[in-house]
Amino acid sequence: MKPSGSSERCDGGSPGPPHGRNEPDGGTQGRLGPALLVAQTSFLGDVVLTTPLVSALHARLAPRRLSVLVRPEAAPLLQGHPDVDDVLIDDKRGRDRGLRGLLRTARRLGRERFELAVSPHRSLRTALVLAAARIPRRIGFRESRGAFFYHVRVTRDRRRHDVERNLALLDAFGPGPADAPRLHLAVDREAAARAAALLPAGPAPLVGLAPGSAWATKRWTPAGFAAVAAALEADGARCVLLGSAADRPLVEAIRAASGGRAVGLAGRTDVATLVAVIDRLALLIANDSAPMHVACARGVPVVAVFCATTPALGYGPWGSAHTVLGADLACRPCARHGGRRCPRGTEDCMHLVEPAAVLAAARAALAARGRP
Repeated sequence: MKPSGSSERCDGGSPGPPHGRNEPDGGTQGRLGPALLVAQTSFLGDVVLTTPLVSALHARLAPRRLSVLVRPEAAPLLQGHPDVDDVLIDDKRGRDRGLRGLLRTARRLGRERFELAVSPHRSLRTALVLAAARIPRRIGFRESRGAFFYHVRVTRDRRRHDVERNLALLDAFGPGPADAPRLHLAVDREAAARAAALLPAGPAPLVGLAPGSAWATKRWTPAGFAAVAAALEADGARCVLLGSAADRPLVEAIRAASGGRAVGLAGRTDVATLVAVIDRLALLIANDSAPMHVACARGVPVVAVFCATTPALGYGPWGSAHTVLGADLACRPCARHGGRRCPRGTEDCMHLVEPAAVLAAARAALAARGRP
């Protein structure tokens, strides 16, 4: 996928319905609700956690068109979503950065003639873009930095998981069903073929390890990941190390320290292929990061190591078949996203999580998956 511009429709590069749309079952027949835009231009994991809201809005409002505004790198996460008609791009850190980019994005959204916008993203920029696009009804959180620009402001309960907080935006439309939709990520057919070529099927369980994170204090130690990978390989598992191109030195160091048998895929997968690779796993061991949320969406058990952050912030693995490990420290969490460095200079939240505890949780998860 190669998004060609800001706030433009993003197609998957294959033949499909007009205007690069995902085609839900039955198309738009019988859908008489408003032309709806959902704005979520935060991180990849936040887009994954927004998918239940997208499905709930589709079910509640029956919009004749439902579009989602994301950053370019997140667009593949929504391709194939049955409730999404268009994926629109806001390249706010690239071509669309700054005031001129904001206004250009707003003009393009204005030409789309949306009647309703719902924003789980709390940034001032998002609120300004939607207001400048003159979307006549805009709904967001009361705690948004741009709350002034929303017509309806919904309270965001910090005590709830982010999936539930996002779903609270439905309160703007009155009472509705209590059941929450699941996280939803489709696996692209071509991406699945690429994943199969990278990781051919075999009898041993495939365990993924994702040691990276955008925030340094959210990364468990390389020595810990290496020790767990080595032990699981000795148990007979096949280990694969995941990451972006920027994670390649980290992944190669872990691979070497674990004995060199694990498959290193850092920088070898785009987002769509990463989803397909994770879909092939029996287990993912990860930090508080996007791969953790992708695994939850694909029904893959997770052992999550939380270092500077805690699940109480609302971003833990969504679902019941997951395990979270972290050090019991009064300084956690030190920030909503962690930080670039430990404010105390000790990095205890990383070093006090023992590899033996992670290994035990991984073995238990694999044993549970093998039971009928």
